[in-house]
Amino acid sequence: MLGIGTAHWRHAVCALGVLAFVCTPLNAEEDVDAGSEDQAGEAAKPSQGGQKTASSFGSRAAILSISLSPSGKKIAYIGPDASHGEYLNIVDLENGAAVKTISANSQKVGDLSWCEWATETRLLCQLDGRGETGGVIVPFDRLFAIDDDGSDAVQVSTRRSVRARNFNQFGGDVVALDVEGEAGSLLVTRNHVNDSALALVSSSVNRTGLGIDLLDIETKKRKTRERPDEKAVRYIADDKGIVRLKTRMLTEGLGNDAVQFVYLYRPEGETKWEPMGNVILDGKKVSDFVPRAVDNARNVAIGFTSLNGFTALAEVALDGSGKGRILLARDDADVDELIRIGRQRRVVGASYATEKRNVEYFDPEIAKIARGLNKALPNQPLIDIVGASSDENRLLIAASSDTDPGMVYLFDKTSRKLEPLLPMRDIPAEQTLGAMKPVVYPAKDGTQIPGYLTLPANSEGKRLPAIVLPHGGPAARDYWGFDWLVQFFTARGYAVMQPNYRGSAGYGAAWFGRNGYQAWDVAIGDVNDAARWMVSEGIADPEKLAIVGWSYGGYAALQSQVVEPELFKAVAAIAPVTDLEFLRQDARGYVGFRARDKQLGNGPHIAAGSPKRHADKFKAPVALFHGTLDLNVEVKHSRAMARELRKAGKTVAYTEFEDLEHSLRDSQARTRMLGEIDAFLTKALGR
Repeated sequence: MLGIGTAHWRHAVCALGVLAFVCTPLNAEEDVDAGSEDQAGEAAKPSQGGQKTASSFGSRAAILSISLSPSGKKIAYIGPDASHGEYLNIVDLENGAAVKTISANSQKVGDLSWCEWATETRLLCQLDGRGETGGVIVPFDRLFAIDDDGSDAVQVSTRRSVRARNFNQFGGDVVALDVEGEAGSLLVTRNHVNDSALALVSSSVNRTGLGIDLLDIETKKRKTRERPDEKAVRYIADDKGIVRLKTRMLTEGLGNDAVQFVYLYRPEGETKWEPMGNVILDGKKVSDFVPRAVDNARNVAIGFTSLNGFTALAEVALDGSGKGRILLARDDADVDELIRIGRQRRVVGASYATEKRNVEYFDPEIAKIARGLNKALPNQPLIDIVGASSDENRLLIAASSDTDPGMVYLFDKTSRKLEPLLPMRDIPAEQTLGAMKPVVYPAKDGTQIPGYLTLPANSEGKRLPAIVLPHGGPAARDYWGFDWLVQFFTARGYAVMQPNYRGSAGYGAAWFGRNGYQAWDVAIGDVNDAARWMVSEGIADPEKLAIVGWSYGGYAALQSQVVEPELFKAVAAIAPVTDLEFLRQDARGYVGFRARDKQLGNGPHIAAGSPKRHADKFKAPVALFHGTLDLNVEVKHSRAMARELRKAGKTVAYTEFEDLEHSLRDSQARTRMLGEIDAFLTKALGR
């Protein structure tokens, strides 16, 4: 939650409304304003071909979220409208499989993020919103329920009392479905806030913090299952819907100085919370086990720990002994994801990424199904189980590849039938996509850097205009698979290189190092070495070499000019960090301030690693893009960068998107941005 006064919350709430999303008429006129341009430089105008391609790849995915009903006979999915809104659609697989739109969201400052079947006829959905007040961007969310014919839409999140002393920022998370085997019974978290009237009477009846309610989705009645705990930040139920784990965040001193997380568990059949205490994995004591799930049948917590410098998956008995074992570990990659299935999200495997994403299943039946699906879909090797019926006889499967944005299938275990249902993205059939190839290249110090090279379809890969596309984060990495940015640029004739520079996540602690901010010189050096490798291999024309990045990738694109202003001939940065001290100050007032402060550190690297302070070194033209409600990187970063470049007499164009967030979830805005980047690069590179 944010550390700001209660008086500042009202504007943010009113900006979204309680059920503005689901109450919007389907034929309502939409705001199509994509943003405004800074007068520091006029954005280049895209060509007709560039604009058409930008529209193909700038449009958001056709399926943003999808869920299978308990019977496996219906699908609910969220799809985008032509700009920033979403539609909630129902597909009855037993009665013609026609798509029926039951609700819509046209709010620009919020998103319909997910919907899950609570019963066979009723859905639970979440709305994510954001607003700005007093210079602070406020994120918040609300849960609502709706029948599958669009009727009886009601807010499920508890409403704020008129006497409440604080705004309830978050509306609750689903902890378990079908509690005690009863459809429509849910466990949802509830954030309790102070009631000013009760506080005057007795603090003992005015508890604050995170608790859990048992909610009947049909009657809307609630019962307290877990009393509020002011330090609790997460609850985890087992695969039977019994709450077994609680995470508490301890603080020290004043403000938002979070110190550590403490994990509590419930012994089987008991109600009292016990500290997890010492954890011993394969005979060795560990101090960093982080539980993420509970297997009821085996009475174990499943979570992550470090092993030989990499993240591994482990299980720990919930019997007080603290004993456990490593389930999956690698010496070349972090195990970073649990694979879950079913309405209670039981753990059936885990995954890690080397050159491609790999999954290891612990459940023999699911492993057998996965092998069969891989044989049936050889050209779509990235296969995920994204939904299941209550009995798990029907599964929703999403399958894709680097050159295929994907298809959702329905798999019936009984009949062994695999049926294609919905494409995940609308790409014109005539649009040929470029294959993504895993590569390694040498950094200046000889370290081999992994990455992905994508060439235009049917290209020989010689002396092409080329783009280095560093990922965001920096605690992230690029993966093999469909990437709409990459495919846009290859469709426009560019070779695209995505380096997983040192400071990226997924490759272990040594690769992550001091992170991409404190050791920005290492990360930026690896990014620039990717460009030099493309030139040395004859792939890139050195006079037609550009760098494009989003978030930290935008920071890397700008900082590359500070380090080597002659290397790239054009720079495009989307929502970039431009000053490391700005980034630190952006976090003040939020609970994550201490973590951000620690991430950045202090020292000469702050000034040296802030491109805004070195605008005089830039030689390449720059194009900047930013949304005004960016919670990750405040819009002041791009505004200040444009201003400093302009003062230094440099060429800069800046496009700002009103009320959009960090990822610019708006098809029109993304289309416009891609078209302007394409035109900017065409002009700057003399194509």
